[in-house]
Amino acid sequence: MEKIDRSYVRKIRYAVQWGIFLMVAYAGYKFYLFAQALENGLIPAVTRPPSIEGFMPIGALMSLKLWITEGIFDPAHPAALIIFIGALLVSLLLKKSFCGWICPVGTVSDAVWKGGRKVFGKNFEITKYIDYPLRSLKYILMAFFLYVIIIQMTPLQITGFLNTPYWKVSDIKLLKFFTEMSLTTKITLSALFSLSLLYKNFWCRYLCPYGGLLGLLSILSPVKIKRNETACIQCGLCSKNCPSLLPVDKKETVRSPECTGCLTCVSHCPARHALDAILHKKIVLNPVIFVSGVVLIFFGIILAAKVTGKWHSSITHDELLSLMPIIHALAHP
Repeated sequence: MEKIDRSYVRKIRYAVQWGIFLMVAYAGYKFYLFAQALENGLIPAVTRPPSIEGFMPIGALMSLKLWITEGIFDPAHPAALIIFIGALLVSLLLKKSFCGWICPVGTVSDAVWKGGRKVFGKNFEITKYIDYPLRSLKYILMAFFLYVIIIQMTPLQITGFLNTPYWKVSDIKLLKFFTEMSLTTKITLSALFSLSLLYKNFWCRYLCPYGGLLGLLSILSPVKIKRNETACIQCGLCSKNCPSLLPVDKKETVRSPECTGCLTCVSHCPARHALDAILHKKIVLNPVIFVSGVVLIFFGIILAAKVTGKWHSSITHDELLSLMPIIHALAHP
């Protein structure tokens, strides 16, 4: 057996994940300064970073339906739709790799369970009889949002919502959710943090409807993780290190919607040609090519949006200043 070392894949992943995380954190800081200036009745000296709209996927789903049915591209928060489309397209083409490589929540989740493993010496696993029902929660939440938005809401209702004062300042209200936390929010986030220390990717695995949608879409991806039974040495390192707790060493092809395309299993496999990302059942994708595809597709869509004027919000500073005095009174219509 010819041994190989692909630990460099994990190093690339960490670099991509934390590079994007730092970009998002910087955007969040700029947005905080932007919102603070508005709250003080001033024209912001910093430009509003559109990328913070990536944390508004429910509104983005509404915008997507409106764009498809009516050809109307939401001018208030266009970046939310662009990022949502990017996540969908990446997942359709290259597994659920948005979650495994780009999502900053996934990056933090990874860091928390790894920190928990250092503190407790291991991560814990929930028995499968409880794990299966818990995993269904994110799909139930996903089905609820899809039903309400895709089935129940009409394009006219969506247009009405996207034109409300609430939607115009929904990004600032989201910021205040974290900067002005209620006791309930603090308790909930503390509980999620504690559970994430003990269990790998607790939020992503059990509660994230966004990840549930991307996972189901990723089933259609032409790229799959495949194991070559002949080359496999049955070391079990792939399954042992899988963040999604998948039995990779027992599968010929990993088809699970839980697979994030993170390539952690591939990076730990010591046997050449035993485990690879495969395109159309036969073309081996070099990990660097796979990662490059993820980054180029996602950020290529953002670049196209910038070039075509579909990235920056059309909401003026005057509009925002007029809404700031009543922002706490604004509720979801």
